[in-house]
Formats: sequence, C-alpha cells, structure tokens
Amino acid sequence: MRRLVITCLTLTLLTGCGMDDSTDPLQVTDTLTAATPATSPPATTPPAGTVHPAPPTQHTAYDRDTRTLVLAAGPQLHLIDTTNGTRRTLDLPAPPANIHAQHGQVLAALPDAHQITRIDLRTTTAHPTPVAGAPVDALDLDPQRTAIALRDTGTITIHNQGQPGTTTEKFQGPAQLLHHNGQVYVLDRLTTAITPINTTTGDKGAGLRAGQGATNTTQDRYGRILTIDTRGQALLAFSTDPLILKQRYPVPGAPYALAYDPTTDTAWVTLTATNELVGYDIAGGEPRERHRIPTISQPDTLALDPDTRTLYIASANGAGYQVVRM
Repeated sequence: MRRLVITCLTLTLLTGCGMDDSTDPLQVTDTLTAATPATSPPATTPPAGTVHPAPPTQHTAYDRDTRTLVLAAGPQLHLIDTTNGTRRTLDLPAPPANIHAQHGQVLAALPDAHQITRIDLRTTTAHPTPVAGAPVDALDLDPQRTAIALRDTGTITIHNQGQPGTTTEKFQGPAQLLHHNGQVYVLDRLTTAITPINTTTGDKGAGLRAGQGATNTTQDRYGRILTIDTRGQALLAFSTDPLILKQRYPVPGAPYALAYDPTTDTAWVTLTATNELVGYDIAGGEPRERHRIPTISQPDTLALDPDTRTLYIASANGAGYQVVRM
C-alpha cells in the first residue's frame, strides 16, 4: 500500500490514484515533520546595505499605507517607521504564528492565546477576537469574511462578520493561506502540499504535492503561487486555473523566506545555509538569477517595500534586521 501511495505522488495531480484509503492521500509517512530553515553559519561576508539592532525575529511584514515595518519577536511587535526610523513596541498575549500587514493594520494569528488580533498601526492599538482551535493564520477575503487556519482541529473556518461559518475537512498541518479568484489556497507544511478550498462550501479541491518540504508561499501578479521547498531546495511556481506545477527551479542553500516584487517580477529568496539573499526574475518560462546579496546570519524572514524596492531581512538569532535598497 505504501509503495502505491508513493508512486501516485510522483504524478502531478493527486486525485487519480484510484485508492480506497481513509488516510490523507498526500501523506507519505506515518510520522510527518515540517521542514525548517538550516542553522546558519556565522556571517563571514559583510552584509549588504545597513544593519539595525533587533531581537530574534520570527516574522516580518510591511505596510505600504503607513510605511511601517513590523517585526514579530516572540509576543512583542516592533513597529518601525521606515521614513524616520522611529520605533514603537506592542506586547501581545502570545507569539503570533503569522502576520499580515495592509491598509494601515496588522492581522496576527495567536494560536496560544486562541485569538486573532488586528493592530491599528496609526494608533498602536490592538483589537482581539477570540477564536477557538488555535489559529495559525488569518486572511481577510473581503470586508465581511476572514479565513482562519486552526492548528488544533486542522481545519479552515470562514468567519463572517466575526462569526464562524463554513468549515473544511481536516488538514494535517495547515500553516499559510492565500486568496485568489474566490478560492483560498492552503499550504500544509506537514503533507508539504497546496490545496484549494471553496470559501462558500468548504469543499477541498485537488491537492498538489509541493516538493519535499514546503515552508513558505506567496503570489505573483499573474496569479501564480510561488512556494519555497526548503527540504528539496527549490523554488516552485503553480498556476491556479487549474492548480498545476509549472516550474521547479533548484535553489541550493536551504531556501526559506520568500517575497515577491511585482514591479520587477522578482522572487526574493533567503538562503539560511549560506546567509544570502537571491533574486530571481520569474517573468519568463524559467527563473533567472539576477541578484545575490550577502545577509546577516539566520535570515529566516523577509519583507519588501515594492514602492521603493527596499528589502528588509530579519535574523532569527538576534543579528538584527538588514535594509537593502535595490
């Protein structure tokens, strides 16, 4: 049985194996483990740009409306005005598992506090909403609806005006959410897969294997889903109508963090094994390396200001955050 499951996974789509198996069709082992960044060596090349002090940082985000860089360091948010460098801090009841910044606010999922929190970046005020099930990501679909990934139940729930509504079947390890053309796409780090869901019915579409150990994902302006396969050391690109793997490009060096610049069609990827940031032109049929930049050590997280083409790389071991203007 195990041999048949693995054989089917070598194909692109994962719904045509013809098996009667109650287990997750994307599961290829009984013990699932999410991929992690490499432990970086000490930085031997001076980092490009400028480096500023910061505690060990797990997540970054950038808000274009307020020109604010957000660093999540444990349960504390550091809000940095990138026009003048002033910094504010905000204590949260628990560390966020994901943060998203847009339109002057941050949306943070706090699994250990069982809540999602909206932070007004202009007033530095937090507005929490209790959410049972340990939310690990939250994404606004429109002014009324928010998709929330839940760690404890392994499900995605669509909240309508703050009230839980449509809920999906169980995932193994839902970690990140994307929204495109009315569908939500779920990155499952345990099964290392991308799966679309219908936000009205909660039905799952055909899931697709995303390499050997997918960790982070984003979208480009063509609607493609860009995904980092850290364990397989590759940059993947999926079309979404239908969901098909279009590109797999080798990226040695334990790639981890990912950001996309729509003004230059550049996918920026941090390499945690070599302390580097690489920029790939993805406008054509195959990614082309255009930039390779030395970074601070342990560059686990990355944010981008597309208006000024400024990159913000933050270290997970306390080496600070790096500002690189292209």
